[in-house]
Amino acid sequence: MSTLAEATVDLGAIAGNVRTIASVTGTDLMAVVKADGFGHGAVQVAHAALRAGARWLGVTSTAEALALRDAGVNAPTLSWLHRPTDDFGALINAGVDVGVSTTTHLHAIADAARLLGVPAVVQLKADTGLSRNGAAGDDWTELVGWAGKYEREGGIRVRGVWSHLADADLPGAPAVDRQVVAFEEALRVARRAGLDPDLVHLANSAAALSAPRTRFDLCRIGIALYGVDPFGATGPGGFGLRAAMTLRTSVVNVKRVPAGTGVSYGPEHVTDAPTTLALLPLGYADGVPRASGGRASVWLGGRRCPVVGRIAMDQCVVDVGDLPVAIGDPVVVFGPAEGDQNPPTVGEWARWADTNPHEILTGIGARVARDHLHERTRTS
Repeated sequence: MSTLAEATVDLGAIAGNVRTIASVTGTDLMAVVKADGFGHGAVQVAHAALRAGARWLGVTSTAEALALRDAGVNAPTLSWLHRPTDDFGALINAGVDVGVSTTTHLHAIADAARLLGVPAVVQLKADTGLSRNGAAGDDWTELVGWAGKYEREGGIRVRGVWSHLADADLPGAPAVDRQVVAFEEALRVARRAGLDPDLVHLANSAAALSAPRTRFDLCRIGIALYGVDPFGATGPGGFGLRAAMTLRTSVVNVKRVPAGTGVSYGPEHVTDAPTTLALLPLGYADGVPRASGGRASVWLGGRRCPVVGRIAMDQCVVDVGDLPVAIGDPVVVFGPAEGDQNPPTVGEWARWADTNPHEILTGIGARVARDHLHERTRTS
């Protein structure tokens, strides 16, 4: 099947990032493969990360967890966002740890375990300052109290206690230390309730790389797994991460236009001199953010060329000046530097669109084919 664009995923880069991060943290790692592995392919990324030494996988939903199991990925997995009416029996039968943030969910999980006659393995989430999921204050005390009761009765096993940081990507942010203190207090409350978790985890990518106090037993690696510096332009960088995805397309039309030519809708861009316009078959339906029009660039003809005019659903226009560009010429929308090529990075596209790299990567649409470059291919 012919496609208009391709995202090449370098699984060797994924593996290398796991090894790099592990050398910094000295802990076990959880490879977070939610949202189809941040758009890279959850199953393929999971296999690469596990081969490189990751011990755990992290997903958001029941569907994501069971998709891994259906694909034969049987590594320890935590799934952490559910409705209380979800099929917890399916997760229990699949050997998936269930993240629990409320007593409502805990009761539903315990009921499912009772029907199955099999203990559910859970990891209790404390809210230490992010104010999203997790329990805090009296709710946390109640949650760990019920968890202790169910564990003593044999209905559940509390494997872990965890939380999530709000702004670890801001080096030196005082909120990180406040959350560590709150997390340590939550652990004390849990232990007073009779719980003895095997696994305690708090650090995300940024904290794992920069805040040793947050590492505990396990670090959850999301954006760094995919080779994106979690600090962007604000942090120390230099961790040796390698971007795993390269987004490519090719030119589908070329036209020479005079000064004063309007480009795309509006037009929001009018040429100020004679120039050549190249049409790319990628638009916001494919993950090229509409908001980046007039700010973004791509690698074409040996240099960066600006995207001009509004980005449409299926296409965008690039001003190549006087470059001798032809239909079929290759274009790199983003990716790592290769030899004398210096294409834009995911981080740059995020800045142009006023968003984060996570949204760029997960937004790459289904029309874009994925090609997974395996580690053995890079090293052979």
